[in-house]
Amino acid sequence: MDTDFELQVKRSKIKQEEDQLSNGMENLPREIVFDILSKLPISSLVQFKYVCRSWRFLAQDPHLVEFYNTRSVENNPCLIFHCDFPIRNQLYFVDFDANNNEKEVVKKIQTPFCASMPEFDVVGSCNGLLCLSDSLYNDALYVYNPFNRDYRELPKTVQYPNQETVFGFGFHPGTKEYKVVKIIYYRKGNRGYKNRFRFSSPLSEVLVFTLGSSTWRSLGRVAYYLHQWPAQVLVHGRLHWVTWPRRHRTGRNLISFDLADEQFREVPKPDVGLRRCDYHIGVISGCLCAAFYFSYGKLEIWVMKEYEVKESWVKAFTIGSHMPKAVKQDANQSFNISKIAVKGRLVRILCVLSSGEILLEYKNRALVVYDPKTGKFKDLVFQGMPNWFQTIVHVGNLNHIDTLIGI
Repeated sequence: MDTDFELQVKRSKIKQEEDQLSNGMENLPREIVFDILSKLPISSLVQFKYVCRSWRFLAQDPHLVEFYNTRSVENNPCLIFHCDFPIRNQLYFVDFDANNNEKEVVKKIQTPFCASMPEFDVVGSCNGLLCLSDSLYNDALYVYNPFNRDYRELPKTVQYPNQETVFGFGFHPGTKEYKVVKIIYYRKGNRGYKNRFRFSSPLSEVLVFTLGSSTWRSLGRVAYYLHQWPAQVLVHGRLHWVTWPRRHRTGRNLISFDLADEQFREVPKPDVGLRRCDYHIGVISGCLCAAFYFSYGKLEIWVMKEYEVKESWVKAFTIGSHMPKAVKQDANQSFNISKIAVKGRLVRILCVLSSGEILLEYKNRALVVYDPKTGKFKDLVFQGMPNWFQTIVHVGNLNHIDTLIGI
C-alpha cells in the first residue's frame, strides 16, 4: 500500500503532466486546435477527453460542434448499428474507413436506460444525438448522445386504442430548435389485422415536442398515412416520409414536415413511371434523393438538385444487381427472430463517401461500397459486426444536450 508521501508524489507528477499537456494546447491558436480535433474520429475524441481536465473541457466546447459538422462533409461518418439478434436491441458503432475496414473493430454502445426500454427503434440521428422510441408500447422516447451517455426522457403522451405511430426527429437551422414529431394513427374499437390502415382512412393526431420545453403540443390530424421504415429523412429543416400505397391509387406520395412552421406539404417526385411506387428516400450531398427499385435488383438513384423544384430531379446513379456473401448465407433462424430482418429491403442507400463511392446496406445483413466510376462492388466486413442490423449514418460529438438546446 502506498504511503501518504508516495500518493502525494504521484498526484504531483500527474498534475505536472496535465500542466505540460495543457500548456502545449494553450500555446496553439484556438482555430488550429479545433481544426485538428475536427479531423479525429469520434472514438479518438472520446479518448482525448480523458487525458486531462483541460482537454476534457476542450473536447466539450460547443464551438467544436460546428467544426466537426463542417468537417463531416469531407470525412466519412461514424456508423451505428442497431441490432436485435442474437441479443435483443443493442447499439454498436465503428469509425468508418473504406480503405482500411478490415482493421476497424465494432464496439458496443451502452444505453443507460435499457432497463426501462429494453426494445426500441432508432427514429433518427441529428447533430450527434439519437432519438430512440419504445418498439413495444410506442410510449417511451429518449434523446441520447451515445458518446457521452447524456440523455433526456421525453414526457409520455396519451395512448389510443389500436394505435400505430410514426416518429420524426430533427433540427431547424433557422429556429435553432430540436423537435420530435409523433404521428399517431388509430381506429376506435378492435378491427382487422396488423396493416388495417393501409386501405382505409384512420383517425390521427400529430404531436410535437421541442427539446427544452416540458409538454407536447397537438397539431390536430394529418391527411397522409406515412410509412416509418426504414427511417425519416431530414433535409433543409424538413422531415420527409413516403406514404403507404393505397387501394385504387397509383404511386406513393413524398411528404415533408417543416420544423419551423410545422406544416405538412407534398414534395414533387421525379417522373419514373406512374406506377413506380417501390422506392425509399435518403440524402446525398445535402440533397434529397429517391432510390427506385427495378427488376433483377437494379436500383436507380434520383437527386433533387434544387429543393421543391420538380424539374431539378436528375438521375444520378444506376446500380446493377449484386448479392453480398453475407446475404447468400442461410440465416433463416435469424430472419424469423429479428424484427429488423423482417422489415429489411433488398438494398438501401446510406450515403456517398468522401471518395465518391456509395455506401449501401443489403437486407440488413451486409454493407457494400459501390464505385460508380468502375461499376464495381466491394463487401465491407468489420471485426465484431452483428448478424442483423439497421445502419445509422451518424456524426458524433461530445456535447451535452443542454448545451445544444441552449439551456
